[in-house]
Amino acid sequence: MSFMTFNDMLRRTAWRLPDKTFLHWSDRNRSMTYAQGDQISDQVAGALAALGVGKGDRVGIFAHNGLDYVMAMFGAWKLGAISAHISILQADNLAYFVNDSEPKVLIYTGDMHPAIERDRPKMPSVKHYICYDGAKDGSHDWSALLASAPKPPAMNIGDEDPAHLSYTSGTSGKPKGAVLAHGVVARATHCIAERLGLSSADISLGPTSLASSYHLVANLLPGIHRGVTIGLMSKWNAETAWEEMDQRGVTSFPSNPLLLTDILNVSRQKGRKPKALRIGVSGGAPVPPDLKRAYQDELGVLLVESYGQSELGGFVALGYPRREEGDRLAAIGSALPDKEVWIADEQGKEVPTGQPGEMILRGGFMWGYWRLPEKTAETLRGGWLHTGDMGRMDSEGYIHMLGRWSERIVSHGKVIFPRPMEEALYRHPAVRYVAVIGKPDSKAGALPKAVVALYEGKSATPDELLKLCHAQFGAENSPALVEIIPEMPMTPTGKIAKADLQRRERELAAG
Repeated sequence: MSFMTFNDMLRRTAWRLPDKTFLHWSDRNRSMTYAQGDQISDQVAGALAALGVGKGDRVGIFAHNGLDYVMAMFGAWKLGAISAHISILQADNLAYFVNDSEPKVLIYTGDMHPAIERDRPKMPSVKHYICYDGAKDGSHDWSALLASAPKPPAMNIGDEDPAHLSYTSGTSGKPKGAVLAHGVVARATHCIAERLGLSSADISLGPTSLASSYHLVANLLPGIHRGVTIGLMSKWNAETAWEEMDQRGVTSFPSNPLLLTDILNVSRQKGRKPKALRIGVSGGAPVPPDLKRAYQDELGVLLVESYGQSELGGFVALGYPRREEGDRLAAIGSALPDKEVWIADEQGKEVPTGQPGEMILRGGFMWGYWRLPEKTAETLRGGWLHTGDMGRMDSEGYIHMLGRWSERIVSHGKVIFPRPMEEALYRHPAVRYVAVIGKPDSKAGALPKAVVALYEGKSATPDELLKLCHAQFGAENSPALVEIIPEMPMTPTGKIAKADLQRRERELAAG
C-alpha cells in the first residue's frame, strides 16, 4: 500500500490549517503560514526546474537554519529531487561532501561565500550556485529567482522515491551519506508525533541543525503531521532561547542533552521553567538519568529520550511523555509501531530478555548509503538494519542503551560498555562532556579511560571524578584513570568524536 510523501504532508496540513503559523525563525523574528509554505516551496520548485533540476538530481544545501532552508528542501522534494545536506561546520571539507553527493545546484548562506569561492574549481557537478543573501560573484540571488520563477512542472513522486541525503556523524569513522525515502520517513514521523502527543496547539523550538536527519524526524516532519507551529533557531544562546520559549509559549523542545542542560540551568537561575513548556525531546547523545529526573521533578516537564541513526529516518526507540522511575528512567523508551526491534546475538538471533546484544530492526529504514552498495548490503543484511549499537530489552519492551559495538572495551577478557560510566561522571556538576575509551595496555589489552571536559569556570580533579564512579560501581567497574582536557573534539553534528579520541590515545601510547 502506498504511503504519503513529504509534499503530501505539507499540502494536507496547508489545506486543513492554511492560516496557522507553520515556521517561526527566532533569529530574524520571521514567520510563515502553512499556506505560504506550500506556495513558496512551489516557487522554489519552479525556480529549480528552470535551472535544470529534475527527478533524482541532488540539490545541495549548505546553510544556517532558517525559513528559506526548509523552503529549499520542499522545493527540491516537489521535483522528486534529493535534498543533500552539508553542515556549515564542514566548511573546510566542503568539496569532499559536494563531490560525494554531486548536486546540480548548491544553495548557501552569504557567510559561506569564501568557502564556495575557494572550492568552486574542485566542484564540477555544480552547474548553479544560489545565495540566500543576495547575488554574489558567480551565484544567483535566491529572492530574484523566486520572484521570476515559472510554475513548477507536474511530477509523479511516489513514497519509495528518495528525498533526503544527510551524512552520518562520523563518530566511528568517515561520514557516509544516508538516503531516506519519502514513505518510510513519513510513516515513522507519524508514529513519533503520536508517541509525543503533538497537536496543532503545540509550539516547538528546534535549535539543532537542519543538516542533520535528527531535526527532520524530531521537529520538522512530526510537527507538519500535526500542524504544530515549528520553531527554528540558527545560533544558540541559552538565555535568549529561554526568553523566547517563555514569550512565545513554546510547549515542545526537541534538542540534545547539552542544550537541555543549558535550559535547566537558566530555569534554576530564574526559579521557574518557560511557562508553557511541557515536553523536551533529546537525541544525538545519551541522556544522564539525573537530567531526566531534574526535568520531571524540578520543572514538571517530561524529558523524553530518543535513540536513532541517520540510517533510520525515525527512531529505534523513543520514551513516553509520562513520569518514569527507577530503572525505566535510564531507558531510552520502547520501539515505535512502525518498526520491529530485536536485541540479537552475532548470528542475528534474538537473545533472552535482559541480555545484552546488538539492536537490529526491520519495518522501515534508509533507501541506502549514497553510492556505497557494499556498505549498504552489510548494514541491511538479511532484511534487517544492523545498528552496530548494543543494548538490552526488559520484559515491557523498554530498551537500555549500552554503547556502540565498535566502542566496547575488552579489558582482561571482560567486555565493558562506556555508557554507565559516562552517565556516572555526568552527575558531577562541573562535567560538560565525557567519553570513556580504551587505553592500550600490554597486560589488560585495554583499560577504560575517561576523557572529560569541564564547564567554563567550574573545577574538578581526576581523583574526585574517579571517587564518584567508585562510589557507584566500585573500583573494579570504574575507569582506570581520568584525564581532563580543555576542549572535547566534536563531530559536525554535535556528537563527541570518539574516533579522534581513540586515535589520540593510540598516538600517546606509541610515544
